[in-house]
Amino acid sequence: MKTLARVIPLIIALCAPLAAQEVPVAEPPMTLPRLAQIITALDSEVERAGTAFRLSISDIPVVIITDPRADRMRAMIPIRSTEGMEPEEVLRVMQANFDTALDARYAIAQGQLWAVFIHPLSPLEKDQLISGLGQAVNLALTYGTLFTGGAMQFGGGDSTRLHRDLIDKLLKKGEEI
Repeated sequence: MKTLARVIPLIIALCAPLAAQEVPVAEPPMTLPRLAQIITALDSEVERAGTAFRLSISDIPVVIITDPRADRMRAMIPIRSTEGMEPEEVLRVMQANFDTALDARYAIAQGQLWAVFIHPLSPLEKDQLISGLGQAVNLALTYGTLFTGGAMQFGGGDSTRLHRDLIDKLLKKGEEI
């Protein structure tokens, strides 16, 4: 019994730091006004038309279309016409969608190759939005070379740092929201 009496305070002392850690507070659901606030922090010259937004990130035009009733949002960046795309290029973007595009994706629609970030609207968190936009921009910037969203890569070269810089810069802009 004496051993148990000595062990219990030790267990409590060891667990105290765990109990003192803050539990992350869930963000409120994403709404159009909140989305607009975050997007405006990224580009103060954003244009809005109803539930759609047009902005520029690193000189790349981004269109964001939302449908609050369907609880969806889509950020899109035009990359090039699909006319003249070689089968190898189509294969390469599909490979990138599997391993290096991450949360953003290459997509083909209306005769155009796009970099897109698509997500349900209400559960979307601020950092997810910012990271997804940064990844889509990186996909557009690295089309034809690395084909990467830039948040993670295997290897020890400079590419990871260079592509991660854009996402970190955008996250910093969104910190005060």
